[in-house]
Amino acid sequence: MDGNGFEILAFVWAGLIAFAVLAYVVLDGFDLGIGILFPFLEKGGERDLAMNTVAPIWDGNETWLVLGGGGLFAVFPLAYAVVMPALYVPILAMLAGLIFRGVAFEYRWRAGEGQWFWDWAFTLGSGLAALMQGIALGALVQGIEMDGRAYGGGRWDWLTPFTILTGVSVLVGYTLLGACWLIMKTEGPVRDLAMRAARLTGIATLVLIGAVSLATPFLHPVYLGRWFSWSPSVAFTLIVPLLVAAAAWMLFTALTQGRDAMPFIAALGLFVLGYAGVGVSFYPYIVPHDLTIWQAAAPKESLAFTLVGAAVLIPMILIYTGYAYWVFRGKVNPDEGYH
Repeated sequence: MDGNGFEILAFVWAGLIAFAVLAYVVLDGFDLGIGILFPFLEKGGERDLAMNTVAPIWDGNETWLVLGGGGLFAVFPLAYAVVMPALYVPILAMLAGLIFRGVAFEYRWRAGEGQWFWDWAFTLGSGLAALMQGIALGALVQGIEMDGRAYGGGRWDWLTPFTILTGVSVLVGYTLLGACWLIMKTEGPVRDLAMRAARLTGIATLVLIGAVSLATPFLHPVYLGRWFSWSPSVAFTLIVPLLVAAAAWMLFTALTQGRDAMPFIAALGLFVLGYAGVGVSFYPYIVPHDLTIWQAAAPKESLAFTLVGAAVLIPMILIYTGYAYWVFRGKVNPDEGYH
């Protein structure tokens, strides 16, 4: 395959990994958001109902995280070798949070008097995973220092005011997703609490989106030029705020009208738009601002071979994910659930 073929394969794989990460964020985000909301639900029935809304699907959602991380290792090994040492602490903390969340999901049903411990493990694990995902994202956005073909920064470069801001933003945004999911899937007191939580976290999410958006262009001249100079991306710069405003209007209108599905769809729209903004800021870098997609890519033979597997695997994941959501659509019956 010629050089153009290599460039196309690398670009396609970058798109597939970006899609896998986005799928994980929007699908597992509301799972984590429910965990963050857990302390505000009454013990027993309300918490059981909230957990039952995600019981059939939560572990399948994490398939996308495995695909994104495994794909990065397989097809962009240089990027993986740079990013992992830079983000060891937040990534390991995120994995610990996901493990606690998963173990608590299974154990709390059988813990008896010790259920309170696993309820808190579910909450803290969910919150830790969400916070660390946001911090890792912020660390990537602010840039990772390289020394030749290796990580050249310090152990704590990932911890800055900007990464804390992005960490809190993702945590609050996931809480919004979790609240909107509960509005769509429950009735009664749980739905009422979720409506109140969605209004508060919706406002907070928009404020934090604005704060991150204002701070990002001043992290690096590349971002400033990308968003504010006259270039093809200027159209996106003008359109995105309008789309965010439209999604926000949909969210709060739906909440005011007491609609079930629309708040969740609008919240997903906010996440997709934010993710698209990050993509525009990054491109063509996979490790800003030193390593492009093509510099980090594996040999073209490896890209072609793994793409064949992805062409089979990704449609299968989409099919079984869609089927699971279809089978378990609608409101959850409080008298039935996960045991």
